[in-house]
Order: sequence, then structure tokens, then C-alpha cells
Amino acid sequence: MPGQLFIISAPSGAGKSSLVKALLHKNTGIRLSISHTTRAPRPGEKDGREYHFVSRESFLSMQSRDEFLESAEVYGNLYGTSRPWIESQRSAGQDILLEIDWQGAARVRELLPDAVSIFILPPSLDSLRHRLEGRGQDSSEVIEKRLGAALSDIAHASEFDFLLVNDDFETAVSDLACICRASRMHRISNPHADLLGALR
Repeated sequence: MPGQLFIISAPSGAGKSSLVKALLHKNTGIRLSISHTTRAPRPGEKDGREYHFVSRESFLSMQSRDEFLESAEVYGNLYGTSRPWIESQRSAGQDILLEIDWQGAARVRELLPDAVSIFILPPSLDSLRHRLEGRGQDSSEVIEKRLGAALSDIAHASEFDFLLVNDDFETAVSDLACICRASRMHRISNPHADLLGALR
């Protein structure tokens, strides 16, 4: 049976990356898909861990060969999800998790309708603003732009299978793990049809 594909999206500042990191630590049965990007590595980042860092020429060549499930350009940098890697991992029965934006999620759901999609929501706009300000990395102008982009992202939340509010972090991690576990259990129910019939 092919592995399950999980898609997680969220507006900037909703805590998606922290939740995903905690989920993967809690649940070793899921592997994170590492995207390809043309942006330069940031201090502390390692090729193959945060991203596969490639040249623009290499990325465009892969794109021309239809090697990305989805791809996008963000602030002048290209990002893409490897189709061959996803297909090979799922064929081997490996569950995979994608961290992508709502547009990428829509594209993947179109190609792989059996994917389970989850959207992470902040408890309020004020809390989102507080989280963005707490990073201490952006000017007030950039924060306002990020809040505007977040509202645009949140407008697409209803397109996802599950909505998860990241209010209490530990509760959110537990809920995320439950969604993944329940999705797996739903998928493996069909192979037990003979057993269910015998038990009736």
C-alpha cells in the first residue's frame, strides 16, 4: 500500500515549522519532504537538510522535465517539490509530509487527491501580530505586509481537509498527531474487509 501524503500549510507566524518539527520528533513514521530552492543558504543551513540548494539553471532544467509536483517563485527565488522523490517514497510505503503554501497545496491536491491537507490557524490576528513582532527580525512595515499576506492565506483555509488552531502548542502537536494517525487508520481499513466480514 502506498504511503500517505500529508500537506501542512499556514500563514507566516502561525507556528507551522515548530509544529512540524515536534510532530516529526513524536512520530518517526513520517518523513519530511525537502524542497529544492534557488535561494542561497542562510547561516547554519545545510544542503539536503533545510533545502536542496540548486542553481537557477538546474531548477529550470528540472522544471522543464516535469520533475516538480508544484513550484513557485517567492521574492525572486524558486521553490519546488520533487515529484520523483515523493513517488518513490510513497511507492515504498513511506508516509510523507509537505510544508507548502496554499497555492502549492492546491496543485498537489489536484494531482494527488488522496493527500490529507491540514491548515494551521493562529488563535487571533493579535496573537499573529505578536508572534511576528516577537521574532525581532522585521520592520513594522514588513510585519504589516506579512499580516496582509496572512489574511490572504487564511481566506483559503476552508479548502483544506482539517483546520488546526495553534493556541496551546502541546495541544496543537497532539491534535496534529491524532489527525495523522486517524488518516492512516482510515486508509488501512479496506484491506481488513475479509476479517470484518468473518467477524460479523
